[in-house]
Amino acid sequence: FQLGNQETSEVLWRPRRSSHLTAQGHVYYVDPTGSDSNPGTREAPWRTIQHAAERVGEGATVLINPGIYTGGITLGTSGTVTSPITFRANGRGVVIEESGGERDAFFITEANYIVLEGLTIRHATRAGLRISWSHHVSVRRCTFADNGRWGIFTDFSDYTLIEDCESYGAVLEHGIYISNSSDYPIIRRNHLHHNYACGLHMNGDISMGGDGIISHGLVECNVIYANGAAGGSAINMDGVTNTTVRNNLLYDNYASGISVFQIDGGSGSQNNRLLNNTVIMPADGRWAINIPETSDTGNKVFNNILFSYHSWRGSILIAEPHLAGFESDYNVVVSRFSVDGGDSVIGLDAWRALGYDRHSIIATPEQLFANPAAGDYHLKPGSPAIDAG
Repeated sequence: FQLGNQETSEVLWRPRRSSHLTAQGHVYYVDPTGSDSNPGTREAPWRTIQHAAERVGEGATVLINPGIYTGGITLGTSGTVTSPITFRANGRGVVIEESGGERDAFFITEANYIVLEGLTIRHATRAGLRISWSHHVSVRRCTFADNGRWGIFTDFSDYTLIEDCESYGAVLEHGIYISNSSDYPIIRRNHLHHNYACGLHMNGDISMGGDGIISHGLVECNVIYANGAAGGSAINMDGVTNTTVRNNLLYDNYASGISVFQIDGGSGSQNNRLLNNTVIMPADGRWAINIPETSDTGNKVFNNILFSYHSWRGSILIAEPHLAGFESDYNVVVSRFSVDGGDSVIGLDAWRALGYDRHSIIATPEQLFANPAAGDYHLKPGSPAIDAG
């Protein structure tokens, strides 16, 4: 249920702060037919996104016209809370291709208050987008396709917002990877699918420095499916604390649904809230909710639909029968649970005898949903889940 990378958080390159930054607050244009000797206006646009990254100052907006651009872009200039720097697609079909001579297609390093909108980033050698030692970076309506290791990777970067994006086809690892003491992330309304390992991996990784804990996150309204052929959960949480995971739809993932654990993290994954998620595990999948370590205390599991088509794996696995602070109730479940890390399985009655899921009910996807075989997980009329939370 964990697949990480140890070589992540070093700062190998520090951008040259240009002495020729443009005036603040202006709008500039980039077009494949332009020239970097132009002034960057609508009529005379720049040619490369890298040139724009070296020129813009706080409050600037870079509008990128449709076309294919070479990757290997590095941005090291900050905006401010009231005047962020924005790189926005100026229409459909803005594609950043490969990484040039760099590892990552778009690298934001020590640059705060940055916004990326509407870009497609594909075929990077390593990350489609890396956000490193930066805070308040927002990524909206972007697509990350078939990148070498990750769609998006962050390290030591607080207040990252990733919303309304799609990340698929990561060749070696994850669709989104939040790492290295990156606090207050928001991962919202994304589609993460067909990544070789996790859909979303969050790993504090204390070996790289900092406290090794990712805290105060929000993961909501994502659709995550068909990930984990190499192992790795749809949502992985290693050293993650005080984070809410709610209203997500997870289905047809090859490994576990949501895993809350400690391997690399600076502490157990503690005091998290798993609420209102729909987790449907295939016949060859693992557990819907996986909490396998005794250090993972204080976690709450309420109002979820947790089903598995597997022959013996089921809804919830915990490390020991009376895991400290663990609570679970008002879920829709299958009558298979484990209280010894998966070594054995008990039914709902024995699980309830431990004080868990006393108000939960048993139902199948066919009873619950409009058309689960076609991927339609809306509750159908008469579904036993209606008003059961």
